[in-house]
Amino acid sequence: MADKHLSTQFDSELNTVSGRVMAMGGHAEAQIRQAIFALAQFSVEAADEVIEIEAKVNALEIEIDRELSSIIARRQPTARDLRLLIAISKATANLERVGDEACKMARMVKAIIESGTARTLPTSDLRVAAELASALLRKSLDAFARLDTAAALSILKEDDLIDAEFDGFVRKLITYMMEDPRTISSSLDLLFLAKAIERIGDHAKNIAEVIIYIVKGEDVRHASMSDIESAVG
Repeated sequence: MADKHLSTQFDSELNTVSGRVMAMGGHAEAQIRQAIFALAQFSVEAADEVIEIEAKVNALEIEIDRELSSIIARRQPTARDLRLLIAISKATANLERVGDEACKMARMVKAIIESGTARTLPTSDLRVAAELASALLRKSLDAFARLDTAAALSILKEDDLIDAEFDGFVRKLITYMMEDPRTISSSLDLLFLAKAIERIGDHAKNIAEVIIYIVKGEDVRHASMSDIESAVG
């Protein structure tokens, strides 16, 4: 009975932490949406809002880390439960970095607007990539909430689409700068913005890898796709 009581308390604490992770993910998603809107509308106000939301993301990261440390100290979890807690910490770290990348996007958008060449730059392809990255993060959070390894595997495969968009955009941007050297400075801002989008996709992929680690106990970082498929099995 005592064991059941402790287990119930542990589950309750895990649910609380998981809820905070989802809230953190929601804020990170909001940052990306606002960054995309700022890019589409060349809106300084939207870009500033992205940066303001960052404080909420950072506060939740600190809160979650503190709670995880408290659970480990008080509960002395088994190996399997400890793996879960470590995985939650990794997911949280990736969400914080998503927020950082969204802030970079916002700052780049502001720099592009201030340069005065915003309307002449090829931003439509970049918005497509940003929307792909945002969708991938949303899928990774949904898969994390359900600990769905099949969905996690799908996310790992989809990240290649964002990488392909990034490579294609870089080629287009190089051509654009060669044709009009006056846009080199602003085009470089766009290049850094594109890199931030690519990294958001990478962090979504990292969360998918965390899901597989939680459920299967397999660390699939740097593993080939065939090995990951075998692990998910």
